[in-house]
Amino acid sequence: MTSPVICFGQQPCGFYPKRFLVAKILTARRLQKEIGGKIVFFYHDSDHDPRETRTILRHRTTNDPAQLNFTFENKTQRKFSPLYAKRIPEGWQEKTILQLPNYIDHSLINIFKATHESNVADFCLEMYRGMGLLEGIEVVRSGSPEFRRSACDISDFYVDVDYDNEIVRARVAGDVLKLHEGGNAFIELPMVPFSKEQINPTRDSRLRWMQSVIHCTHYIAGAGEQAYLRKDEAPEIEFVTRDEIDLSDEAYVELPSSAKKGETIEHK
Repeated sequence: MTSPVICFGQQPCGFYPKRFLVAKILTARRLQKEIGGKIVFFYHDSDHDPRETRTILRHRTTNDPAQLNFTFENKTQRKFSPLYAKRIPEGWQEKTILQLPNYIDHSLINIFKATHESNVADFCLEMYRGMGLLEGIEVVRSGSPEFRRSACDISDFYVDVDYDNEIVRARVAGDVLKLHEGGNAFIELPMVPFSKEQINPTRDSRLRWMQSVIHCTHYIAGAGEQAYLRKDEAPEIEFVTRDEIDLSDEAYVELPSSAKKGETIEHK
């Protein structure tokens, strides 16, 4: 009998995480109490969509929602670079700090102030750690060269290549590479040599690619994710629907008691 490996996946989803990610974390912890084993967070930091990191906060007086997000150094980076390569320009954090008291209390603002990562994926991950959400959870990153070298071969994928002095995530389409501009518009790039360390999956090939390294026994997903996962490619996995949570697309702005008291949270 192998020990259970409970996994959930998510791209960076706001500098304060969306509530649906926290629901996955809480579901994993509940399941771990029931069956034991370890929890693995498959952090899909090689996704590129800047909309994923929009952070929806409620005004403390009016309760009106506001959307905050990162800014990026240039248009190419914003549209096409993977999240681990989207750099945060100088001044963004300071400007955002000035807005935060309208929405959250100082314990959460202090975590934001103490986070000093230079790219979007690292910044979000350190925020989640700083909030105490990932204690005892192993984080595995899709952008890691070591992970990519260990993963199985797939026929449907993107590659991270150089374009306009940036790293971009380009779809392999026959003998060309394509950058999606929106709608039916694409930029075509010539095919270039690439290594396995540059490959990352599409939505349809992600589960098999991930599972070839993580070997999870249980996978936690939301209803939308359950609908497109190719479960037949991983019959050994027991799929678990995450627990319900209200306002799932909004930011989670609660803290465990240790974080509220200002105690040091170990980053693992």
